[in-house]
Formats: sequence, C-alpha cells, structure tokens
Amino acid sequence: MRHSFSMEHALASGKLNAPAAHGDHVARLALCEAICRPEGPKVVVARGPAGYGKTTLLAQCQARLQSAPMRTAWLTLDRADNDLSRFLRCLMAALGALSGDASAAFAAHDSEDTLALALVEAVASHEAPFALVLDEFEAITAPAVLDLVQDLIGRLPAHGRLLIGSRHTPGLALGRLRAANQLLEIDAAQLCFSVDEATQFFARRQPMLTPAEVELLHRKTEGWAAALCLASASLARQPSAAAFIERFSGSDQSVADYLAQDVLASQTPALRRFLLRTSILKQLSAPLCQALVPDLDCADLLQQLEDGHVLLTRTATDERHYRYHSLFASYLQSQLRAQAPGDIAHLHLAASRWYEAQGRPVPAIDHAIDGGDFGRALALLQTHAEPLLAEGRMRLLSRWLGQLPAAVLATRPLLQAMQIWATCFTRGPGEASALMADLKLAGSADPAVQAHVRALQPLLLSMMDRQEEAYAAGMPSVASLGDALSFTDTALANAMANVSAVLGRYHEARALLDTARRAQSRSASTFNLMYSEAVEGIIDLQEGRMRQAGARFRMAVRATRKGAYGQANGNAWAGVLYAAWVYETGDLAQAARLLQVYVPLGRDVGLPDHLILGYLMQARVAFYEGDAEQTFYLLGELEYLGHQRGLPRIAASARVERARVLLMQGHPQASRDELLRADDADLWRRVEALRLPANDLLYPRLGRLRCAAYDGDPAAALLELDQDIAKALAARRVRRAYKLQLFRAVALSRMQDDGAAAAQLAPLLQTAQSEGLCRVLVDEGAALAGLLQRHAASAAGNAWLASEGARAWWQRYQAQVGPYAAAPITPAAESPCAEGLTPKELRVLRLLAEGHSNSAIARQLFVSESTVRTHLRHLNVKLSADSRTQAVARARSAGLL
Repeated sequence: MRHSFSMEHALASGKLNAPAAHGDHVARLALCEAICRPEGPKVVVARGPAGYGKTTLLAQCQARLQSAPMRTAWLTLDRADNDLSRFLRCLMAALGALSGDASAAFAAHDSEDTLALALVEAVASHEAPFALVLDEFEAITAPAVLDLVQDLIGRLPAHGRLLIGSRHTPGLALGRLRAANQLLEIDAAQLCFSVDEATQFFARRQPMLTPAEVELLHRKTEGWAAALCLASASLARQPSAAAFIERFSGSDQSVADYLAQDVLASQTPALRRFLLRTSILKQLSAPLCQALVPDLDCADLLQQLEDGHVLLTRTATDERHYRYHSLFASYLQSQLRAQAPGDIAHLHLAASRWYEAQGRPVPAIDHAIDGGDFGRALALLQTHAEPLLAEGRMRLLSRWLGQLPAAVLATRPLLQAMQIWATCFTRGPGEASALMADLKLAGSADPAVQAHVRALQPLLLSMMDRQEEAYAAGMPSVASLGDALSFTDTALANAMANVSAVLGRYHEARALLDTARRAQSRSASTFNLMYSEAVEGIIDLQEGRMRQAGARFRMAVRATRKGAYGQANGNAWAGVLYAAWVYETGDLAQAARLLQVYVPLGRDVGLPDHLILGYLMQARVAFYEGDAEQTFYLLGELEYLGHQRGLPRIAASARVERARVLLMQGHPQASRDELLRADDADLWRRVEALRLPANDLLYPRLGRLRCAAYDGDPAAALLELDQDIAKALAARRVRRAYKLQLFRAVALSRMQDDGAAAAQLAPLLQTAQSEGLCRVLVDEGAALAGLLQRHAASAAGNAWLASEGARAWWQRYQAQVGPYAAAPITPAAESPCAEGLTPKELRVLRLLAEGHSNSAIARQLFVSESTVRTHLRHLNVKLSADSRTQAVARARSAGLL
C-alpha cells in the first residue's frame, strides 16, 4: 500500500495512464467534472477490468480537487492490506497528509489501538473539505477491513468524499447512498476511451499518428486504456508506427503479455536480469537487491528504472524503498519461473538470510516459506514463534502455520500447539478445538506441548460457553503450577481466573489473577497482561466498582501498545469491554469509534459476550440517534449470528434487547411477546447460574420486571422487584441490583408515592455521580427521565444539586437524555406497511426473522424454494427493503414481528 502519490510514477507503473497532473490529458473530462463538481457525489466507485483507466480517472480527479483547493489522500491497496492492523497503519499515514503534516499528524498515537480510533476521528471530525482515494479495492476481501471502510463511509462528513477504484464490485453496502443519490457508479463501458479521446491522447505524444492509425489502434484495443498507454510507450521505440499497429492484436491477456514483453525487451541485459531476480520481493531496496544480485550495482539500476518509468514506484513509508506494479511483478515472476525455475528457491533464501541478518524475522520467515525452504522456516519459527505469541500476533502466526504443509508441521508439535492459539483468536474457538482434536496433541509426550494443551483446553471450552466443563478441565492443572510460570502457565491462570469469575467464585478468581501477575512481572507477555486486567475489570463491574472497572479495561486495551498487531488480535477481547465502559459514561461518539474497530474483530472470533455487547451498544447508539431501522437491523443480524453459529444465548439476547426497544417505542404488548419468544427456560436457568458480562443486565426476567414497573401493575411489580433486589445484593451483583432499584423507583412513582420514590432515587443518584454512570439511567427511556426531572425540581433534588459535582453530573445526564425527556411511555400507533402482507408472507417473514434459510422455510411451509424466493421478493417490495435483514428490521419497526 502507498499513500504518497506521484503522477509520473503512476504513469510508469501502469496505474496512471496519462500525466493528468500536468494538465495535458482531457480524455476523462466529462467524468472528472461529474465527480468533482461542488455538489458532487459523496462516494464514487469506478469499476472495471485491469487497465481500463480507473487510476487515471481517479488521479485526474485528485488533481482537480487539489486545485479547488481540497486536501486529498491516496492509497493503493494489495492483498496484504486484508490484515486490519496494516491497513490501519497505512491509512493513518495517508490521512496525516490531510492535516498538512503527514509525518507528524499522528505521532502522538503510540499504539495500534489509539491509531485505529484516531483514524475514525480524523475522518469524522476533519473540518476542511477533503477526498480519500482507495485504488485497487478488489484486493480487499477481509470482513474486518470491509466493515471499517463501511464505517468510514458512514462517518464521512458533508464535505468529505471517498473515491474507490476496483476491478470488481466492492463488498460494501451502498444501497442507502444509492437511494439518497450520493453515489456515482462508473463501469467499464464508461471508462473505455472513445475514438475522440484516443485521438486527444495520442495528439500530445510522439510519434504523431494519423486518424486512421488511431482508429485502427482504438478498434484493436476496444478503448482499453492500459493497452493504449503501453502502446504509446512502445511506439516511441518502433521504426514504423504503422507496422507496429498492424501487428498489434490478441485478447486482453495476450495484449498485456505482449506489451509486458516489449517493455522488458527494451531494457539492457543487466536491467532485465535485475527485474527478473528481484521480482520475488514485495519491497525493493538497494541493499536487499544487492543480496539477491551481488554482481550488479543495484542502487544505480533502481534509479534507472525509476527515471525510465518502468513500472516501479516508491513506497509510502520509506523513500528508499520501491515496489513493482502488481501486474508487472506477476508477469516478471511468471517469466522467472519459465526461464530460471531453479533460481527461485535460492533468491528467496538470499532474501530470508538478509532479513534475518537485519533482525527482521517476519519477512525472513515469509521468504523462507515462499521459497519452499520449510526447514529454514521451521528453524526461524522455533526461535521466534513463542515471543510473537506472547505479543498477541495471532493473525501472523495463523498465516504462517497455515502455509506450512501439515506433514512438515507435524514434525514440530510445539508449533502445532501455537497454531491452535492462533486459530482460536483469528477463526474462533470452535475451529481451534476441532484442530486440536485432529492433531491429537493431548497425547504428546513433550512437556512443553502438554503445557499448551493444559492452557488451551479450558480456554476453548470457556470461549464456547461451556464454563462448567472448563472449570473441571482446568483446575487440576492449576493446582500443579509451580513458582516459575511460563507463558502457557500464565495463560492457564488467566483463563481459569475468567472461568472462576463467570462461575461467581470471585475470591478464587482474584487469587489466580495474582498468580498470573507475579509471572508477568518476570516476563513480557502483553497478551497475558491484557487478559488479567480485563478479567479483573469484569469482576469490578459486577460488584459495582464502575470507575475501577473502566480503568482496568483501558489498561487492558493499551497493554499491547508496543506490539505491531495490537488491537487486531487478542486485544479485541478487551476492546469491546472498554467500549462498554465508555458507552456507560455517556461518550457515545467515542464508544461508536471503539465499536467500529472491535466489533468486526470480535465477530470474526465469535466470542458470545463480545458479540452481544458489541451489537447491543451499536444498536443503542443507532436508536439514540433516531435510526430505529438500523437498530432493528443490527439486532436482527445478531440474532442471525446466534442461529448460524449454534449459540442460542446470542439469539435469545437479541430478542431480549429487541423487547426493550419495543417498550421504549411505546409497544408494551409487542415487548412482552418478544420476551416470551426469548424465554428458553433451560437456557436462562443456566445463564442465571453464571456471571456472564453480556447478560448481567440482559435476561428475560429483567425485561418482564421493566414492563411490569413501567406499564403493568406497579404494586405487583414492587413485590417481585424487592425479591430480586435482595437476591442480587446477596450474590454481590451490585450492578444488577442498581438497575432493579431504578425500576422500583418508577413503580413507586406510578403508585403516587413520591416520597418513597425520592428516597429510592437519592442513593442511586449519588452512586451515578461517584461512579460516572450515565447510560444505565438514560437507556431506561422516558419513564425514568420524567421521574428524574420531577425529582430534580423537588426540595430533595434541589438539596442534592447544591453541590458542584451533582450539577456537573446532572448537566451531562440532561445532554444525553434529550430524546427521552418528552413524556412517559404510551402506546404508539403501529407504522403501516406500504401494502398489506398475506398470511403466507407473514409466515415466511417470521421464519426469516428466526434465521431460517430458504430451503428450511420451504420444508416448513411444504413449498418449493422457488416459491419461497417469490414470497421474499414480494416482501422486499412491500417493505421497501433491499435485503432479507432489512426486511426483518422494517417489519419489526412496523410492529409486524
């Protein structure tokens, strides 16, 4: 990826097909004007095959916007940018240019976590007009990176623009922008040069072509911009332009191959040799190239290639490093395989040795694997894998170990154990557990492997919501821990501390955390530090020490500040918890930024509590901002994920939260119906026996008590609330008791017992002030908001507000509660559909909401899948939806579900 952009370099690389920055190419004038007009589109997608002029168009637009003047940033993507951490770092470097100081704009951010948050903030809060260009977007397939770009689109200010170049339709949801006329889509037909445009292009170049020659060349290329540009470069070296054009023919691929050969053939023998032998490198520098081609003057050759515009560009991060255009590199590599296949392994070995000598094990291992030298790769991994594991660099380890042949990796059971760690924190505990069973590591005689197995077994069980089994599997191993703890011993102590905390054994959990911390004082495992602080924070949260919990979550998030992969790996585990605390304080903007980073990562791994908490907070932020449709969309997606992954707690939790939203909207009966659908007695009996972070305040009985206090019989509600409050306090579930006491105050108020309601509220407000609470009150909506407003106006409230701290808290609360302050809950009119649904369509809709596939719906309704698809099309039309999930969200918003 690069963020610095040189028009001349882009021309040489084949991405910029004409020097538009110099003002001598107007072929894309009409499209450029449509994109760059002051009231132009917010997002532009230029889509077409390789070489169709996407980069040229975007470069011309960048030059025009810069002359507006408007600051711009440019990124050319590649497959390596599917690593979210790399993408964030390079994008931050590019966005630094928007502030006028690309080198220092983000220097204060010393960790991946703060960089990720600063990125979203830079886009959302940038005050001056700006444009961001993302070229070769087809390289991006990772859900986490796509989600981040989706979030950036959602956060673009009115004066911000995003220009995307891609060979394929990008994996982004652009329906809303399209409907709002904020999206301009440009396809291959629009990108092709017309004859007039080709004439203008060649009119400024030598040799001059006749109109007939231009027309013939245009016809043979069908207006393909890259072929025209490369043909222009070749024509200057041809003795006869007419003869060259006459023999110019073939399909797109053959044209590309022919021209690439022509470019290569025009170089000196030394340059051709240099190009072929260095084509294996992702980045080129003179010293590195010298290691591969020791008999050539590599610094001089790189300069010659740069001066000659031979498909070479400088990288974004270092002026001394270059990269080949990806298509050219691919062609060179194919030529190397054809001409000197025996040299490839030796070249990768030389690169690997050079990087190792420079103290850079990551590219050293990359080249060892790419060169097929698995013995060298294993030797390097044997030295460096465990320190990387301790840093939490799970994605990197997962990629490497997945590339090694299973038979080769089988000779290193210790590396296989590390592969399970990496799989767990990149693809989830289910896949990691299956891998551990397949590898049969439990039977290994190696004590080091056994140490990993002892830590992994309870960890995987816990992450799959099997807490009791995790406790039984892990505690015997804990009892045998010695004084000198390794990484795996510390990880075991942390994992069992988490399990003990979930089981409510807080004293035992703290003792295990103390053990883990003593080991951390002698080691440098940022991964284990993060884990310890996050678990302790969960305990603090349950027991009502809110500020202390927030401080621990913040420390956990920052634990890997020195690691290169930070937030993109294990630290996502702590990130959602920290976002929950930030949300609770009322800083919704910061919480939303955190969630944009951590929720996609948590979804990839599939941790139930993190999925529930993340989606719940995102849904609440959307509801607070008045986007009820997005709220129901997110809850529908959460429920679907629960069904898809066979985790009923996730699906049921989505329904419990949906019931709360329906109550806030004034649909009390719909809320009760949703709670009935969520109430799986066996599931919630087990959940209630545990201390799961996501469900401390999210379970059907609490939802029913809310409905009873706000809309039912307040006297009956008080009897049940008193029982549940006493039970929560006895179990030291202080946070839960606090929420129930808020319901009790509302019930007392509805019974006209203002004195008792005030007495109930007084200590709750003191706690809110001292612990920095906000959303736990705000999220209860208009009923509690009205009660608090009346209390603040009373004599007791005036006495409380006499202190400066109370007034500051009250101002913050009032700023948050705005949308709910109008009136108590009253039944609202149902939002009608555009057209009434038939009984069969309603049945399909309900099955769709439960997460069933088309084939499953067809089986239940005894119809064909074709009939189901017809019903779905009708539902989308009647509900004005463009997807299954949106149809369900709109149906819920309309009260149909």
